Amino acid sequence: MRPGIEVNRERWLFWTVALLLIGAGLGLRDPWPADEPRYALVARQMVESGQWLFPMRGDELYPDKPPLFMWLQALFLQMTGQLRIAFLLPSLLAALGTLALVRDLGRCLWTPQAGAYAAWALLFAIQFTWQAKRAQIDPTVTFFITLSVYGLLRHLLCGPDNRMWLLGWFAAGLGVISKGVGVVALLVLLPAAWASWRGWPGLSRMSATRFALGLVALLAPVLAWLLPMLWSVQASGDPALHAYADNILLKQTAQRYANAWHHHQPWWYFGGVIASQWLPAVLALPWAIPRWREALRGRDARVLLPLAWIALVVLFFSLSRGKREVYILPALPMLCLLLGPWLAVIVAKPWPRRLAFAFALLLSTGLALAGAWVLAGEPSFEQKLDEARGLVDGANALGAMVLGIGVFGLGALAWWRVRGAVAGLLFTLAGLWIGFGLIGYPLLNDASSARGLMQRTGALIGADAELGLVAWKEQNLLMADRPARTFGFRRPVAEQRRDALAWQADAPATRWLQFEESALGDCIDRSVAVDLGVANRRRWWLLPAAATVSCRAEHGSR
Repeated sequence: MRPGIEVNRERWLFWTVALLLIGAGLGLRDPWPADEPRYALVARQMVESGQWLFPMRGDELYPDKPPLFMWLQALFLQMTGQLRIAFLLPSLLAALGTLALVRDLGRCLWTPQAGAYAAWALLFAIQFTWQAKRAQIDPTVTFFITLSVYGLLRHLLCGPDNRMWLLGWFAAGLGVISKGVGVVALLVLLPAAWASWRGWPGLSRMSATRFALGLVALLAPVLAWLLPMLWSVQASGDPALHAYADNILLKQTAQRYANAWHHHQPWWYFGGVIASQWLPAVLALPWAIPRWREALRGRDARVLLPLAWIALVVLFFSLSRGKREVYILPALPMLCLLLGPWLAVIVAKPWPRRLAFAFALLLSTGLALAGAWVLAGEPSFEQKLDEARGLVDGANALGAMVLGIGVFGLGALAWWRVRGAVAGLLFTLAGLWIGFGLIGYPLLNDASSARGLMQRTGALIGADAELGLVAWKEQNLLMADRPARTFGFRRPVAEQRRDALAWQADAPATRWLQFEESALGDCIDRSVAVDLGVANRRRWWLLPAAATVSCRAEHGSR
């Protein structure tokens, strides 16, 4: 009975800790840039308009990403009625789902202990937890890609299992309509085909019939979105919808990969991401790699397939000029899976414990010193914080939070010492994520989300006034306390300003315009305009009609 009791206790502990780390702060903040306000705004407009097929950002179509993630946010918004909760739920549930898949796949391939260790390693990997606490698409697409690899490996290594095989292909299709890159999960079939050709043992067959059925499963979710969208585009005759279809099907997929127009990075960029953001899991690599080498010499496909897939994913994204650290996030669960069978032995060795202690000590000391530096009243830091976030008044509270997290980590290390360094490291990271969620979220929210900016705007213009936005950001429209008029998002600023001035001229007594500073132009009378301060590295201005008289004359507005 005792082994079963221990396993159940560990399982309950794991899921409790996972909910605490990832869920800490849920409901305590609004969407923060860069991407969160955009997706939340699109989702809210879906709910408000009832039009879910074509994502809208203000008065323009949003063609940069497929709609599945925004559908999920909109669905949770309908269910909860609370945007602060709904916008984070897809990431929270996707992260928990990814952890569950890694645990079960480790159990299937090796032992329940291997699955448990793999899941713990993933939960505390910095990039995974950080992204799980954000409302970007990447945690969701990571779940679908992991689900795809999970299904394929369950068939190939624990099968045969036709249902798992089809699930793997279907999940890849869901990944496609999440971010377009879901098909990278299917790269695991390349080492599987090679191992099968070389006669490696323990592999289930991949017949032509299975591939044909898999292709159908892959296309099912893609066509469920694509066919209604294309039919509506064709039936409408609307040039904007045609441009939307061309953009999302061509520019945002093949062209974005082959000829990326932003996020240019050198070919070795992901090496730095792995070395820094996959901590602390990568600290185990010096001891795991010899184990993997032995397994490969013994023709163990359980190691070959995930390991080769990780290499192929990193290579795939390295070949494109455009790189972001989140692109290789889907490979992290498989790395932790490969660590699972040997992690118990590794963490019992002296040098891995010393590395864990050193990393935790460095992290805790750095946080404690940074917090103390802020509390000491370092003026350059306050100036940078004010310029970046408009948060100079909250610098002391932010410093106290950082100092408290650092001291907590140092206390955990003093308690556990080198012998229990892994536990000390996990306590340190847990303190970081829980402290940031419960204290940092409310502290940073008004400035980071533009809630404070839009509340000041609403108070200044009064409840009965109308508000127009020029050169706006998604968080401004999302946090506005009333329906705001927009004049395009990607349109040239000069065109937005011209239309905004004409709109204000129709009712100058009740219409106000909010401008980002770089869009003001020379004709604005700043002595009449209201300086709203800095939010998200930008200065914002509020313009009554009296501040735009010269501009209206220049543009010929009434």
